[in-house]
This record gives sequence, structure tokens and C-alpha cells, in this order.
Amino acid sequence: MESDLATNESTNKLPIPIGVLVAAWLLPGGGHFLQRRVGRGALLLGAIGLMFGMGLALGGRFFQITPGNIVESLGSVGDLCSGLFYLGAKFWGYAAPAVAAPAADYGTKFLLVAGLLNVLCILDAYDIAVGNKS
Repeated sequence: MESDLATNESTNKLPIPIGVLVAAWLLPGGGHFLQRRVGRGALLLGAIGLMFGMGLALGGRFFQITPGNIVESLGSVGDLCSGLFYLGAKFWGYAAPAVAAPAADYGTKFLLVAGLLNVLCILDAYDIAVGNKS
């Protein structure tokens, strides 16, 4: 009886689709492209790319990891979730203008929300990969 229970538990475990998760993080919609969901992947790439680009155009700043400031640190994790958009902007030396402007505050929110939307895309690609969603 006990061995039957152990067998059922081991057959119910699905492997974690690491390739899909990494592709979905690096390129918004990448996990969908990998699973041949080209329309959905293109829509996600376009929407998140446009939002990230608008954030840069408005002069938004990236959050920094700051010990003792949980909001700033969590914001930096949200920015990092934009994948190659964030890494590319950092690599090519993007820095927000030093002048404080209302548009820059909106730009900061656009950059953060682009990363957070990509988290939802990652979860969607995961659900498709494990068969929870078609």
C-alpha cells in the first residue's frame, strides 16, 4: 500500500521547464516563442518592449538595491525582471537624467511595471509548458 502511494506521487511530479522559464525571463514572450505560440509571444514582446522604451524615453530611473530600504530593493528586483531590456540598458550605460521632472516619475513606473508584467508572462509560459493552460 505504501509503495503504491510513493509511485503515484513520483508520477504526478512534472519536470520544471527551465529552458522555457529562462527564455521567458530574458526576452518577454520568449517562453511563448519557444513553445510555438508566436502570436502571443509577439504581442507580449511588443507591449512590454513599448512600455520599457517609454520608460526610458521619459527619463525613468532604475531602482537600486539599498540595505534597509525594502521598497527600493524590491523595485530593483522588479526592474531586473525585464530581462535583456534591463541588462541591455545597464550595459549600454543608461542613466536617468539628474533633473527631477514629473515625466521621469512616470518613466520610473513604466520601467517597473514592464518588469512586473514580464513576471506574469513567465508564469503564463510556465503554465502552458506544464499543461495547466492551452
